[in-house]
Amino acid sequence: MVATDKFKKMPETATFNLSAYLKERQQLCETALDQALPVSYPEKIYESMRYSLLAGGKRVRPILCLATSEMMGGTIEMAMPTACAVEMIHTMSLIHDDLPAMDNDDYRRGKLTNHKVYGEDIAILAGDGLLAYAFEYVAIATPLTVPRDRVLQVVARLARALGAAGLVGGQVVDLESEGKTDTSLETLNYIHNHKTAALLEACVVCGGILAGASVEDVQRLTRYAQNIGLAFQIVDDILDITATQEQLGKTAGKDLKAQKVTYPSLWGIEESRVKAEQLIEAACAELDVFGEKAQPLKAIAHFIISRNH
Repeated sequence: MVATDKFKKMPETATFNLSAYLKERQQLCETALDQALPVSYPEKIYESMRYSLLAGGKRVRPILCLATSEMMGGTIEMAMPTACAVEMIHTMSLIHDDLPAMDNDDYRRGKLTNHKVYGEDIAILAGDGLLAYAFEYVAIATPLTVPRDRVLQVVARLARALGAAGLVGGQVVDLESEGKTDTSLETLNYIHNHKTAALLEACVVCGGILAGASVEDVQRLTRYAQNIGLAFQIVDDILDITATQEQLGKTAGKDLKAQKVTYPSLWGIEESRVKAEQLIEAACAELDVFGEKAQPLKAIAHFIISRNH
């Protein structure tokens, strides 16, 4: 495979237009998220929660959940509450990650971070509120036509992806690794398989479970998601070096400043790009068995490594 200055994009065909698909699904997610979290008393905490939840972004995670449900024969309606929940959990992680005790960042998605607007105390509580509400929303908003055992599986998988066996555990090892230039590839993979890929995996797998995916299909979806999750992080590491703050919507060069070992610091930028492309090819191969129904998920995988922000 030859590395190039830009990632190869999956060609858009007459039968599937990725840009139109993402735009449509993104709008569906924006509307659903807005409706899912109305302002109530005490207004300040709801406004803080909504400030970060509705701050924009590509909505890749909820779109992955919806796309997987549809691929497996389900519907947008049955998966939307879970799609909203994963975005609430993701937003919580961003609010907390930006706090002075963690990454101490001032900007996120081109806007001031939550604690810069509402204070550290309210930002912590806003994250807590989003996390709790995510599970409540899955439980109460998923249509009753979806078997309850599937909803229970979704709740369990989301919780595992978030906790010490997932995102929280990855964040702990990430914090412990700051300033350690001898961090191994094994440790780096552990961090990002848990901090980044675990929630992406839950998005995909939960979409499949809601639609009644078999054990074998769940395994395929898991491998697809793990591969795109690691590729996603490799691209993030590259962009932290190559993109501007305006492109990123957050502070650039954070990893270098924090003396973090990253994939480009181990492999170099060009080799990192090659590795990301290989992961995406492996991810897409897992979906070949689903034929044309897998087009959206395959296209999203290629989109992940073609992005510049």
